[in-house]
Amino acid sequence: MSVRGLSPSGPEAVGSVAVRAFETTPVPAHAGMVPTQHMTTAPRMMDGLHVNATAGNESGRDTAALADFDEVPQGHFYDPDAEYEPDPEYAATLAPDAARQRRERIGPTGRPLPYFPIPGPLTDHGPAKIIAMCNQKGGVGKTTSTINLGAALAEYGRRVLLVDFDPQGALSVGLGVNPMELDLTVYNLLMERGMSADEVLLKTAVPNMDLLPSNIDLSAAEVQLVSEVARESTLQRALKPLMQDYDYIVIDCQPSLGLLTVNALTAAHKVIVPLECEFFALRGVALLTETIEKVQERLNPDLELDGILATMYDSRTVHSREVLARVVEAFDDHVYHTVIGRTVRFPETTVAGEPITTYASNSVGAAAYRQLAREVLARCHAE
Repeated sequence: MSVRGLSPSGPEAVGSVAVRAFETTPVPAHAGMVPTQHMTTAPRMMDGLHVNATAGNESGRDTAALADFDEVPQGHFYDPDAEYEPDPEYAATLAPDAARQRRERIGPTGRPLPYFPIPGPLTDHGPAKIIAMCNQKGGVGKTTSTINLGAALAEYGRRVLLVDFDPQGALSVGLGVNPMELDLTVYNLLMERGMSADEVLLKTAVPNMDLLPSNIDLSAAEVQLVSEVARESTLQRALKPLMQDYDYIVIDCQPSLGLLTVNALTAAHKVIVPLECEFFALRGVALLTETIEKVQERLNPDLELDGILATMYDSRTVHSREVLARVVEAFDDHVYHTVIGRTVRFPETTVAGEPITTYASNSVGAAAYRQLAREVLARCHAE
């Protein structure tokens, strides 16, 4: 199912890092103040081949691998929370062997990384492809991936609808909506006859991207749907009038394999499984694929496993690399070439209530989700 093709040459500079320090201005000494106190006035970026990594090194010096505080110019102090974001392309950031990455353009999955072209504009919109972002394990990046994949698709001119199908309402919160202040949610759309989707839809700050919000009320739907006829198809019927208005509908599922998740899988054309590069997350994939196969056989023969998306990847740890290698070995072309690495930007975007593509547009995380959007579009185009 993967998209293969010729790729351009890799980036010239791989593995360079940016060390963030802050300019400081001395504060005049006053009574009760220490003369050496400083006030932060402006950030400054310094490019270098070494990073300040003196932790565990009493001398503060190791010319083979470590920089020391003498490398930070006078009048600055080192920021221990600075991110080391390799430059310039996302494809070069996660491969453990930078030389091989340059030579063969090997992606973090260990396979040759195809070139995913920037998609052209659309003249017509719809009918929508429905994608369920699903994993019964929590904390693997479902909501983060839903928000940022949707925002990246919208950047490429696609009309996107995000469906918050988790009673926790995390997707709504991640887009700056307070779920507790909502009068109408996706619960009303599911359970109340005559309710129009336009009454529930919210516009987001991202052009071309809308939201069907959710809150704790949705938890009652799982109980109330038990006695409904064709209960597994309730969401599919609710989304049907919206199909012609959007190019992609992305559903953020709850972390379980209950009736709400089955509804999402019944409505969807494709499933993306975000998978944290950690052993316990890997163990649950077999159960999820079994559920997907049952939905294919009994409810939705058009459902496909589009791909497994590795998230929270850290190439510096052996464990992350081993888990990713096992996933590729087991699922082969069903594993996306795009891998989402760890960065502090993702929790920051949740607080800000916006996607990483707008909050930190030039960050590695934003580049990763733009590449994922191009890969998703390339797979859909190849069908």
